[in-house]
Amino acid sequence: MISTITEALFSEPPQETLYHYTSLSGVLGIIGSRTLWASDIRYMNDSAELRHTADLVANEVAKRINEGHSRPHLLTCFLDWVKHRITNGHILFGASFRANGNLLSQWRGYSSVGKGASLGFNPRTVVACAEKQHFRMGRCIYDRVEQQALIAQVIDSVEVLAEAIEDGVERAIYHQLFEHLESDLLRLAAILKHPSFEEEQEWRLVSPVVSDYRHAGVNFREGRSMLVPYMRFSLVAEDKDAVDLDHVYLGPTPNISLSMNSMKMCLAKHNIRPANGIEYCQIPYRQN
Repeated sequence: MISTITEALFSEPPQETLYHYTSLSGVLGIIGSRTLWASDIRYMNDSAELRHTADLVANEVAKRINEGHSRPHLLTCFLDWVKHRITNGHILFGASFRANGNLLSQWRGYSSVGKGASLGFNPRTVVACAEKQHFRMGRCIYDRVEQQALIAQVIDSVEVLAEAIEDGVERAIYHQLFEHLESDLLRLAAILKHPSFEEEQEWRLVSPVVSDYRHAGVNFREGRSMLVPYMRFSLVAEDKDAVDLDHVYLGPTPNISLSMNSMKMCLAKHNIRPANGIEYCQIPYRQN
């Protein structure tokens, strides 16, 4: 079943430092509150992976129907359900980490005006905090062949679930059946990313699936053009702990010396001493 697939994908613990790119205001918020904001993945900058998963399902459905599948109505109903539920159903919250903390593409997004940093978290601490809060950590998958193979297994699970149901029944009956897969399908969609993003080497922290946001710890923040739902993820095991950083990159800035000095002062003020220090990214600052 699909739950076996997602369990295997989220069972590998990260071993390398986990970098989180953010603005300088984000740095202040993270170390001050000792939390990360895990956003509703439908509202994240790279939420196209949800549509990417729907496209993968569409490819597999088309392939099976073209090969003469005996239950085309089942497959088209599943595809229609996926396209709707993946963006209008249960909610999953996520936060992004990168294995590479010094990527030009990321600095362009987070330090376009000389105000960015890449915070390198201790992976063991993040995993321990995730377990305590019932979050899961998964390595993103970029290989298209591997992605399509996983989606094929999902549709195999759909066929197994529907074995006892006569083909051609009302869509609503099929949809009730598909609901058993929804939570695991969302978790899978959260880590299937378009191959063009492969350089990011992303790890995705994902929340438990939320079916009723009104009674969950959901908050709202101002986004670029709309309100964005989010949940708080604690970065410390105990209230007295400081945020556990392995390393910090300071993003491109016109004032390297002063910026490095103030970053060190700020972290020290919060009892944070990165084990591998604070380093400038060495990427020249270009003012537009």
